Amino acid sequence: AEVESDFLRRVRALLRELDGHHPSCQSDRGMLRWTLHKKIDQNPSTSCVLVRILVKELERAERGDLRHYIIPLLHTLMYTLIQAPCIPDELCARVYDFCKRLLTLPKPFCTIGLDYASRLQVERTAPGTLYQRMVISEQSLPSAPFPYQEKIFIFADPELLPEAICNALVTDTEAAQVSQSPRGCMSCVVTHALQAALGDTCDIHGLRARLQALSPGDVEHWFQQVVAAVEGSEGGSDRGQHTARLERIYQGLLGSSPAGNAPQEGLQGTPLPNPSISFHLWTEDEQLWKELVLFLRPLSQSCEPDGLGQDLDPLEMQDMLADCGCCEQSRFSVLSTDSGIERDLPTQEEPCAPCAADPERSRLHRKGGIKKKLSPLESVALLQAGSAVPGGKAPGKLPRRAGMPPEPAGSLQRLHTARVVLLGDDRILGRLAQAFHSLRKREARRVFLTPRLNLQLYHIPVLPEQPHPADHAGPEELCEVAGYLGRADPWYESNINTLCHMIPKLATMPSSPSRALVTDLFLTDVIAYYARMGTQPICFQVHSVKVLFRDPAQDPAEDVFLTELLTQVQDSPSHRELSTTKKKSTLDGPGIDLTVTYRKVVLSDRQKELALSLRSTGLLMKAIPAEEAEDLGCLSVTITEIIRTNNLAGRSFSAVANRFKTRNIKIRSPEQRPFTVQLDKDSRRTYRDVIGLEVSPCLEPSYCLQKTRSMKFSPHETEDVGLVKYLPKSLLLPINTFGGVMQ
Repeated sequence: AEVESDFLRRVRALLRELDGHHPSCQSDRGMLRWTLHKKIDQNPSTSCVLVRILVKELERAERGDLRHYIIPLLHTLMYTLIQAPCIPDELCARVYDFCKRLLTLPKPFCTIGLDYASRLQVERTAPGTLYQRMVISEQSLPSAPFPYQEKIFIFADPELLPEAICNALVTDTEAAQVSQSPRGCMSCVVTHALQAALGDTCDIHGLRARLQALSPGDVEHWFQQVVAAVEGSEGGSDRGQHTARLERIYQGLLGSSPAGNAPQEGLQGTPLPNPSISFHLWTEDEQLWKELVLFLRPLSQSCEPDGLGQDLDPLEMQDMLADCGCCEQSRFSVLSTDSGIERDLPTQEEPCAPCAADPERSRLHRKGGIKKKLSPLESVALLQAGSAVPGGKAPGKLPRRAGMPPEPAGSLQRLHTARVVLLGDDRILGRLAQAFHSLRKREARRVFLTPRLNLQLYHIPVLPEQPHPADHAGPEELCEVAGYLGRADPWYESNINTLCHMIPKLATMPSSPSRALVTDLFLTDVIAYYARMGTQPICFQVHSVKVLFRDPAQDPAEDVFLTELLTQVQDSPSHRELSTTKKKSTLDGPGIDLTVTYRKVVLSDRQKELALSLRSTGLLMKAIPAEEAEDLGCLSVTITEIIRTNNLAGRSFSAVANRFKTRNIKIRSPEQRPFTVQLDKDSRRTYRDVIGLEVSPCLEPSYCLQKTRSMKFSPHETEDVGLVKYLPKSLLLPINTFGGVMQ
């Protein structure tokens, strides 16, 4: 009763925080979920008590129509259930029935309900499956029945975060990996699977001692036995057959002692190992793409002759390795003596000398020169595999069950999942938009990563205590994306946005055992929890900008931005221009003359072209709305217009804010007066001597490529025809949250 009342008090405190009633102690913000799960780690036998309380609170929220409680409670419940040593089937059945009832609600409730219902169905048949799959994929353990791999990449910009924060994060992430080994993770899988199936009849201490005494090869043997038994149980066998299968493995491990002779010490938990995490200081533009390629094809594997497997030809392999800098290989020009005629080939009895000397090359043979033409459905599937829209499905196929291994559209399987976590403010997300656009363009030209890799993006806001003096934005304005994510998803606000000021404080704590205890346990656990449970993306429109310069010999620049674009009047460098500017300012007021052409956003979604001629000192385009109900695809433009007023005292000038919403806008300086353009609040991304710019929603590169191809055959067609109709048109940047935008 005492444990139950303590858990109930902690769960109610979580719910009060979701309602905006923050804890009296400011340091407890964001810690409530973490301390609740740490209570379970200290006493795993109480997992069932917490699960029962969470189920009751879920049913109470359902009856009271308190929907903003449902997703946080469900995530907390599932995270507890995955790590619990053993959960009764009747309790799992109650959670399963609740998840099925969520299917009648709108997104994201029905999406998350379907995902967790599918997982619970597997867990009820084969207890321990969810824990086993999570450890196998996160640790990249060898497993033929479940060959999936995951890795967390943390990226931070060293020019935006202080060196102390970067060094502390490097130290903490490395320390979290040192204590883990493949053998230890395999032992955890074996121990958890056997206890989940056998319950309190499993001698957990004897099992651990036995695994500790075995050699690494023997541990891997029993690990493979357990994985095969658990994954084989999903194929249709019932829970009793699964238990009998694992009991035989248990007896084989411990000798002749049957299950049931264990000392009655209650259930003992098996800790969930930290996921594989690597920390990267983002110093190169192509660094993200290179790290993803190296994760897909490790360096040791890529440098081998057959390292890239059978899915790339030799020329593609050399290009990939050269781009990554993996292997210093040069492409040689070879003079061919093959006439191209079949009868000129040497017979098999008399092979040519080079082929005879190389057994690998002797297996090569000429194939037919007719290329197989893909069916329309296969073509669309391949094109959609090359697009980056979350949830895109191939036509003609049923949507896959969430929580199960993904079914790829093409012949290749996405066995790798890269979870990229961006630490910083809106400026690093601007760099992410640039890198994402570059990756999509590269994939449109030659698809490599997209059909093989599942890319998931995450954002943890971190603010330095002293922002860069050249950046105009204040501390709150530098985290507009995180603020929007927090307003859309209260669980993100409670668990992630609270880290904004906490990470710098933890990083600057003096080195001591208490600091190591706090950072290693808290920071690593929160990042792992976010990466594991944050599966619902919120998609942000990426905008493209074309910059026209004053110098006619300078080519226009093309760039993209995610959050905002700022223009300001540029100071004239020469004395002659400066004197002319002063005279002009005296007559017409400060600023420069601009012509603005834009498409106004109206409720009917009709295009309405408008043109303005005004004098302005600058303008600001914001892509992140102040409210989550507003359209993410619109730009909120604020132009500071200078109004001249003639009165008896003479001329007077006043600044008026001219606001409107648009998706496409063109700005010109008729007098060729230059201004500056800054993207995503980043002073490093500033263009000078600009006399014009064009802003529009950024198009998906694969759509542009296919559109260009279709125009060759239908040059007079204005609407999308053929396969282009099935492709996403806009480039969207998906950032994962726990619940997405709740409707």
